Amino acid sequence: MNTHTLNNAASALDPEANVNPTQASCSSLPLQGITVIELGHSVAAPFAAQTLSDLGAEVWKIEKPEGDDARRWAPPYLAEASAVFQCLNRNKRSVSCNLRDPSSLQALKVFIQDRVDVVLQNLRPGQVQVLGLDAETLRAGKPSLIYCNIGAFGELGPMAKRPGYDPLMQAFSGIMSVTGEEGRPPVRVGPSIIDMGTGSWAVIGILAALLERKQSGKGTVVDVSLFETAASLMTIPAAQYQGSGEVPTRQGSGSKGIVPYRAYLCSDQQYLVISAGSDGLFKRLASVLGEPQWAEDPRFSSNPQRVIHEALIYSLIEARMLQRSSGQWQQLLDEAGIPCAPVQNTEQLLDHPQMAAMGLLQSLPDASYQTIGLPLRLNGERPKSRSAAPTLGEANAQWQHMTDGILRAHQHASEASTEPSHFNMADYSSNHRKTTP
Repeated sequence: MNTHTLNNAASALDPEANVNPTQASCSSLPLQGITVIELGHSVAAPFAAQTLSDLGAEVWKIEKPEGDDARRWAPPYLAEASAVFQCLNRNKRSVSCNLRDPSSLQALKVFIQDRVDVVLQNLRPGQVQVLGLDAETLRAGKPSLIYCNIGAFGELGPMAKRPGYDPLMQAFSGIMSVTGEEGRPPVRVGPSIIDMGTGSWAVIGILAALLERKQSGKGTVVDVSLFETAASLMTIPAAQYQGSGEVPTRQGSGSKGIVPYRAYLCSDQQYLVISAGSDGLFKRLASVLGEPQWAEDPRFSSNPQRVIHEALIYSLIEARMLQRSSGQWQQLLDEAGIPCAPVQNTEQLLDHPQMAAMGLLQSLPDASYQTIGLPLRLNGERPKSRSAAPTLGEANAQWQHMTDGILRAHQHASEASTEPSHFNMADYSSNHRKTTP
């Protein structure tokens, strides 16, 4: 085939790409030039894809005709979609299509073979295989493709076909057994730590795969799951169980094996968390509380002894903490160099000057709301949010233009060839796929 003809035709496919808001101001970001397809919904895959987009990748979010279910996880709403959806899908382009339609499915496959570096998916088990969008099928025609599966329980074992959601994994992994207070019903950790943690592991795997591809030219299949993330978060309780033979229990605001290390009620009915995890910090705390002799008491002089006698020392500290307000104690503890923090609510967090100082709360172009930005900085600068979450099918026209153009380019190349040719995805992709960066 005439690759020169194909490349010339493909170069004019997207005349608006240079001014697309999701690409503006990302030329210096590390993933600039990387194209990602997100076959994702809910939290884990969208969060992973958003992280990649924050780092400069071009992300195409492929949605079913009615859109990601998370669009309707409301109220509350931000603009026309749920607050959940809006905070997990910035810097993306939305394409709504029915993948059961052969032409729509073919367009996606052609786009992946021609333009895409990473496919990220968390569809229900077996769905990508039915559609021919699984890693084995796509990478047969494009070995440089990086493919990330985000599953529930993973692809192996007796639970492989079961669905999974954040609260189910918090329950199944044992996280709920060590969260909350003894004698009370199980409670879920409020933020979606399993979903967002799994999304973070997906990003780590994809970044490692991109580095490997740069060295070898070959792509990688990355597999992560909610179950594996949840189990990894039980690393410390699992080690403590093996060390003691005792099943870990709920510790309230405290932590097994470190005393004092928990929240205390103050005279103004506000809670203050104190972390005096070393013997030196405990000695200072005892002085601040007006009880310097505690540091010399053999029951409290070392952390192992304080753990043994934690009920006693906690009761003594609780009585002292009720004598002053949270603010008064915080001032005294800060002056003594003892780590402490008030228990804030969401409003207090967003209004705190530390949020502003770090530039964590970011405004979005053409949006009336703000979102919390990427929790890292590169050379002292946090990547800026370039666009709000897209409306459903916002990029459909551009998508149609691009995929039609790719097919036309292939047709022109075939016509220019001296050999008769019929469209074959594997042949096309192996000869004309995007150059691996």
